[in-house]
Amino acid sequence: MLGFIRMNLHNWLRPANRGHTLLLALALDWLLGDPPSRLHPVAWLGQWIGLIRRRAPQTSATERFLYGAIAIGGSALALGWAGQRAQRFLRCGQYSWLVEAGVLSLLLSLRGLLHAGAAVANPLEEGDLPAARRQLSWHLVSRDTSSLDDRQVAAATIESLAENTSDSVIAPLFWYAVAGLPGALVYRFLNTADAILGYRDAEREWLGKPAARLDDVANLIPARLTALLMMLAAPLIGGSFGDSWRIWRRDAGKTASPNAGHPMSAAAGALGVELEKLDHYRLGAGLPKPTAGDIRRAQQLVKFSVGIGIAAVIGWNDGKWLAVSREGRTQSGEGKNDPCERSRI
Repeated sequence: MLGFIRMNLHNWLRPANRGHTLLLALALDWLLGDPPSRLHPVAWLGQWIGLIRRRAPQTSATERFLYGAIAIGGSALALGWAGQRAQRFLRCGQYSWLVEAGVLSLLLSLRGLLHAGAAVANPLEEGDLPAARRQLSWHLVSRDTSSLDDRQVAAATIESLAENTSDSVIAPLFWYAVAGLPGALVYRFLNTADAILGYRDAEREWLGKPAARLDDVANLIPARLTALLMMLAAPLIGGSFGDSWRIWRRDAGKTASPNAGHPMSAAAGALGVELEKLDHYRLGAGLPKPTAGDIRRAQQLVKFSVGIGIAAVIGWNDGKWLAVSREGRTQSGEGKNDPCERSRI
């Protein structure tokens, strides 16, 4: 028994066990939330993107497109290189993965997302529609909310919760699992660049197009993975696995974005509600319109979806390390591929 405990404790402390790093990062985000903007790396990325925007040439669409592609692409490459160097440094110590988890937690926003949903649900439940509109506009959407009724406010909140589950939680965790800190950092940069530059106004139409397309590519898998997780989580909130799958399959392509429709339509089916953005799309058409209570259920859907995803990653990592232990690390030589060991030779 003691040997089993020591083996599993050793596995937990291994810097390369990304499943446990993901779990700790998520726990830190949940417990501590976002730091002040002046200390937040995503805010720093936003400041850099703002500088790129201010320095953009005020000339032809072609020149603005090329400038945006070079500036955003070059920044992403530089950030990936810096992240790789930082990760290499962080992993040169037995407990350094704890620091890595702390850095990763700053790239997540599960607690902030759930609090934003609550900020809208609270006044909506109290019948204060103007306050709910203000909170929706302040925290979750960029559209004009002044004419939305209570059902439309609830729908917009649920849509944003579903989409941002992918953008702010699943996608950075996915890219960390695939490519470590460099993957998570580059993803967060591209997503932030799209949020700032990805608009169709005269100033940003061509400047932000490279960021928007790169963000689309980066979210292709995470958006669909988020939809799958929401479908799996549907029964845990009293919803239907089958309805979530049916609405996801039918309505995912109805949004202008190639990705946003996937988690939103899966959430609509899981919750059994219709999500409509006037003159744009209707997801789950024919289902009841949502209420403030459905926002609460959507928050639970987000929690369970993320929990299922983390459990799957941890299970896969634990299985991998147990397999390595059974094979015997001495066959290949302990520390043979350790970059920290090579740096000391």
